[in-house]
Amino acid sequence: MDLLKKIAACLYEVGVRFRHFLFDVGILKSEKFDIPIICVGNITVGGTGKTPSAEMIIDYMQRTHNVALLSRGYGRKTKGYREVTLEDSYRNVGDEPLQIKFKFPSAVVVVCEDRRAGIRRIMEEHPEVNLIVMDDGFQHRYVDPKINVVVVDSSQKPVEQDHMLPYGRLRDIRRSLDRAHYFLVTKCSDSMSPLDRRLMLKELKRIAYQKVYFMRYESQPPRPVFPDMADGQLPNFSEVVAMSGIGNPENFIRSLRLHYRVVDELTFDDHHVYKVRDAKSMAAILESHPEAYIVTTEKDAVKMFSSSKIPEAVCRRLYYIPVRMTYIEESDKDFLQNLEKDVKRN
Repeated sequence: MDLLKKIAACLYEVGVRFRHFLFDVGILKSEKFDIPIICVGNITVGGTGKTPSAEMIIDYMQRTHNVALLSRGYGRKTKGYREVTLEDSYRNVGDEPLQIKFKFPSAVVVVCEDRRAGIRRIMEEHPEVNLIVMDDGFQHRYVDPKINVVVVDSSQKPVEQDHMLPYGRLRDIRRSLDRAHYFLVTKCSDSMSPLDRRLMLKELKRIAYQKVYFMRYESQPPRPVFPDMADGQLPNFSEVVAMSGIGNPENFIRSLRLHYRVVDELTFDDHHVYKVRDAKSMAAILESHPEAYIVTTEKDAVKMFSSSKIPEAVCRRLYYIPVRMTYIEESDKDFLQNLEKDVKRN
């Protein structure tokens, strides 16, 4: 099996390198736009923290700009251009775009698999927008953004030691990182040593203008998914069932263990579509743990806000953990300020 994966990874890398060659020599064209575009992406699969990074950028930049978020809307059942509304279902627009719309209701949030067409239509239908954040578009070289922000998961294998899909986690070649302007190293532990930071800095930064920032997730107090039905606040060290459908659930579960007694886990694939049988599994697991609460991620909670499939007994004991990005100690903390300067710079 490993041999087959290695062969497939070699073939995949050949295809990726050939595609880059076509762009590098101008056979395939990258398009620049008059409106500044910040691309937030990565070169690995799994949950590196792109969505919290995009949310941090939107939250800061909307103070001085009219911001739009453009995503392909991974996992949605629709196609083409679609503007996300608060009444949308995640099945029609994707879980992450809907999460961002809930957090920033005044922002324009759009899903479109053709990024160039999406940008043109945003500019046409929303002339007030003067900044676009393009989520997960680093491999999409048909758009030439003004700024590339690449998100790197510090808890995973270093890029230099990883392999291409499907043998490893890389979906792009290492040389692509030379197009990055900023690196956000996420999920850093408080105990990350200066030596660890220097090694990662040496691995990532190959060009003088590139900047590297070290970030961690800061969990906020849990919130009920259904506030009108909830049993109240979730006390520290309560019994909880950790439920998630994200790319890398280990960090979520580890953070829960710091404040609660994790008595069971319900783990699904990334972008999981919750169905009736999942609601029944939630009810069954709570029957097995009558004192426990189910705690899930913010991305998963978005899929349940309007669900009528979840039994009332589950709704009362279903909570989610909001997270935000913060800088670790001794890391530079001027990322957003420098980003704003770059957006304004001609």
